[in-house]
Amino acid sequence: MFLLRRVAVTPLSHWRQMRLAPQGVHLSTGTGRAHSHDPSLIDPEGDPRVRSAHREMTEKGGTRPLYLDAQSTTPLDPRVLDQMLPYLTSYYGNPHSRTHAYGWESEEAMEDARKEVADLIGADPKEIIFTSGATESNNISVKGVARFYKSKKNHVITTQTEHKCVLDSCRQLENEGFTVTYLPVNEKGRVSMEELDKAMTPNTALVSIMTVNNEIGVIQPMDEIGRLCRSKKVFFHTDAAQAVGKIPMDVNRMNIDLMSISGHKLYGPKGVGALYVRRRPRVRVEPIQSGGGQERGLRSGTVPTPLAVGLGAACKLSGQEMDYDTQHITRLGNKLVNTVTSSLPHVIFNGDPEHTYPGCVNLSFAYVEGESLLMALKDVALSSGSACTSASLEPSYVLRAIGADEDLAHSSIRFGIGRFTTDEEVDYTIERIISEVSRLREMSPLWEMFQDGIDIKSIQWTQH
Repeated sequence: MFLLRRVAVTPLSHWRQMRLAPQGVHLSTGTGRAHSHDPSLIDPEGDPRVRSAHREMTEKGGTRPLYLDAQSTTPLDPRVLDQMLPYLTSYYGNPHSRTHAYGWESEEAMEDARKEVADLIGADPKEIIFTSGATESNNISVKGVARFYKSKKNHVITTQTEHKCVLDSCRQLENEGFTVTYLPVNEKGRVSMEELDKAMTPNTALVSIMTVNNEIGVIQPMDEIGRLCRSKKVFFHTDAAQAVGKIPMDVNRMNIDLMSISGHKLYGPKGVGALYVRRRPRVRVEPIQSGGGQERGLRSGTVPTPLAVGLGAACKLSGQEMDYDTQHITRLGNKLVNTVTSSLPHVIFNGDPEHTYPGCVNLSFAYVEGESLLMALKDVALSSGSACTSASLEPSYVLRAIGADEDLAHSSIRFGIGRFTTDEEVDYTIERIISEVSRLREMSPLWEMFQDGIDIKSIQWTQH
């Protein structure tokens, strides 16, 4: 039997002492800003004015912005890269090749990674399916379960604040004849257990509710939802891309039947994810992709061994360091919220302070446009709460679902704090936020009217 030994990794203390940023980026000791001349700075789907401002800054030899957008993606942990490198160079066999050592060694690494993913969520390795990411896992779960049980049940329940891939999958199911209930959430972003119970019928096949919201960080009552679904014999799927590796997750304690996982949300590589599918009681899923029948026939295609190894390593590290990461991120998140809200008036915290992942902070700054604030903060990589594209400036549907006024939804900023975020970076961001919000408000006629005691909502605006 050919046995493969994992490569040795750099000690954890080494990385913590260095406070290492993403490869190629060096943090200064003063402001914590990162220095580079890489022009590829932000999401290409973001506001083009912000892209232009960042591009102009780097072309003139400016500094690369510091990174506070951990909900969008996280940097690859260097220790994860250590584990991946041998499978990008020396051990390149197809893990599904059963006739030679190249396949055996890759298969062994793949199965080790499968176990590392399973261990993090309390599952059996046989219940883990490798995918390309949470979007694919969500599509397989929502469409696959609904279609398999269509002859018996044709009702799906989800919430209005789910990720777009879940909402779009549900809309596609509606086009195929399914009935879908989109549950509202309360003003803090949590689903009502009473409304969920009332929405269930004998025809309900699946409930899909995300664990941690990607915009406002709200954590749903997973234990209660799982118990209710199990008592009604309804399958429970959760998009846990923002939760796995960050908060404790146990599929058996929470009665979760399907769970979507993303590698790049927990300091692993992009392009890989996983889907947990319960075996007992068995969940049947109709594949949405045809091919060679890999991954229990649920997801055909060659598993990319280096990416699977990276996901496994990231899950193992996250399990080992969850307590440390939680303390570190909670402290920085509290510092950001408390300092900003105590220094600036009329700042609204979006979400539920009692049930929110501390690394996702969503604040609305009244009388300030979120896009204007992002443009002013060229040296900090942030996201607006508005779902802005070059063609649309519609406010975030998540913020509208929790009852935020349109003007406040447009004025929101999401701060993403992660494992490698430093105190210096948070301090610098706080300083810049306070300064720029104050400056923009001084330029705002709405802020001036508010200070003069005018009720802006009572004004009837006219077009010319």
